[in-house]
Amino acid sequence: MADHSQSVDRITVSASTTPKIKDVARVAGVSTATVSRALSKPDSVAANTRQVVLDAARVTGYRINQAARNLRQQKSGAVVVLVPNLGNPFFSQILAGIESTLAKRGLSVLMVDTKQSELPSEYLHHSRADGIIALDGSLPGTLLAEIQSGIGTPPIVFACEWDPDDMFPSVRVNNRHGAALAIEHLVELGHRNIGYVGGPPANVLTGARLEGVQRALQANNCAVCEQWLFQGDFSLQSGAHVAAQWLAMDNRPTALFCANDEMALGVISHLHRSGVNVPRDLSIVGFDDIDVARFFLPPLTTIRQPRSKLGTESADLLMEKLEHGLISDSRSETVLPVEMVVRQSTARIAN
Repeated sequence: MADHSQSVDRITVSASTTPKIKDVARVAGVSTATVSRALSKPDSVAANTRQVVLDAARVTGYRINQAARNLRQQKSGAVVVLVPNLGNPFFSQILAGIESTLAKRGLSVLMVDTKQSELPSEYLHHSRADGIIALDGSLPGTLLAEIQSGIGTPPIVFACEWDPDDMFPSVRVNNRHGAALAIEHLVELGHRNIGYVGGPPANVLTGARLEGVQRALQANNCAVCEQWLFQGDFSLQSGAHVAAQWLAMDNRPTALFCANDEMALGVISHLHRSGVNVPRDLSIVGFDDIDVARFFLPPLTTIRQPRSKLGTESADLLMEKLEHGLISDSRSETVLPVEMVVRQSTARIAN
């Protein structure tokens, strides 16, 4: 095929008219049938041809949602849900909420564990999926840029986590407020030396909750000690590692707020084996209120996320985009409230 890149740069379409598929074909130098195949069934055309069509569509301002109205009978009937770790019990109620909501609309769900495997790009196109719900805020920037263009890819909604640039609609909780509630609870119990166990540094939840911690500590005239800011990865194992670090310290915090329940439970379990009593020797607060939290010994004080509602709200938001033809980069943010759940892993500091 001839190189059309220079002609694509030069040719424009009048802003006073709505771009049509024939405009894309003219700019790309291909037939309208090729444009249709490239946008609706990208695997059916050569990669260089598809790129020429995508470039032409961007130049003309042609949007994929216009094509979708003409291709309704070719919808896949499936939604891809991107989960950073299917083994994490936090996601169970969210996924149940998504599935039940989409099932009422006759849509099936394909779950992809983004931690265990590379993203199957063939499922992230209109020909294979009608929409995407992402529970992972660390998706590749190249993928997000393609989705934002609205060309060849289905619309996306984020749940729980969000993309760092806030380019897409999301449903999440007030993470900063939740972290502040945890710190205020510990301060009310007399704790002044409070540590924070975060997740991976690049994770959006880690930063948001750390910001809530720092604001609450400063508001209550408590020192923010860098030595007490621990790094985990949201796993039980990383919680146990933090417990070992705490045991090795000469100057220990009297309380820890963990950015999720799994890390909090990992801390408690390791300390128990080392003869440390929670909450007598160390008060611990988690975040999420996973099902096992209330059955653990001691039952975990935590910040409750409305996990089922996170699932149903994100599925409803995606359906609005699908049913009303909203363009893929339209932004909206639904922020759900959190709740402080006081159990037996926290106690008033001993004098």
